[in-house]
Amino acid sequence: MSTSESTETRQQQTDASAESGQESPEASAPGATGPNADATTQTDTSAPPDHKGADVDDDLSADAAGRIEELQDELASVQNELDEINEKYLRKAAELENFRRRMERENTRRYTAGQVDVVKAMLGVLDDMGRSMDAAEELREKQDAETAYESLRGGVDMVYRKFIDELENLGVERIDAEGEPFDESLHEAMMQQPAPEGVEPGTVLNEVQAGYRMGERVIRHSRVIVAA
Repeated sequence: MSTSESTETRQQQTDASAESGQESPEASAPGATGPNADATTQTDTSAPPDHKGADVDDDLSADAAGRIEELQDELASVQNELDEINEKYLRKAAELENFRRRMERENTRRYTAGQVDVVKAMLGVLDDMGRSMDAAEELREKQDAETAYESLRGGVDMVYRKFIDELENLGVERIDAEGEPFDESLHEAMMQQPAPEGVEPGTVLNEVQAGYRMGERVIRHSRVIVAA
C-alpha cells in the first residue's frame, strides 16, 4: 500500500471514531497530545491535610488541663487552711466558755463564803442577845425589876459592842459625821439649820442616822443636819 493510501485509511478511521463517540487509538494512546489528551491526563490537585491546627488544639487542651489541676490544688490548700482556722476558732471558743464557767463558779464560791463569814459573826451576836434575854426573864420572875433592867441593859450593851467588833473585823467602819465638813460622797443632808456661833456654814451639826463604809466603798451614807 502506498503512503497516500495509508494516510487516507487513517483519516477514515478517525472520522468513524468521532462519529461513534470513541477515541481514536492515537488519542487514547499513552503520550498522546491534543484536546482529547488534556481531558484524560488531568491530575488531582486537592491540597494535603493540614495537621498544624490539630497540634495547636492539643497544646491548648494540655495547658487548660494543667491550669485546672493547679486551681484544684490551690482550692484544696485554701480549704485545708480554712479547716485549721475553724478548728482553732472552735477550740478558743470552748476555752473561753470553760473560763467563763470557772469564773462564775469562783465568784459564786466567794460570794457564798462571804455570806458564811457574815452569818458566823452574827450568830455570836444572836447568842449573846439570847443569853441577855434569858437572864432578864429570870430576874423578872423573881420580881426584881431593877436588877432585871440592869441585867438586860448590860446584855444589850455587850451585844452592841460585840456587833461593832464583828463589823470592824469584816472591814466595816462608821463614817465620821458630827462636827465634820459636809461631804456629799459620805453624807446625806436631811435639813439645814442656822449655824450656831463659831460654827462654819456647811458643818454637820447632828447625825440623824449613822453611815458605814467598807474601805473606799460607802455602804450607807450618814444622814445629817447641816449648818446653813
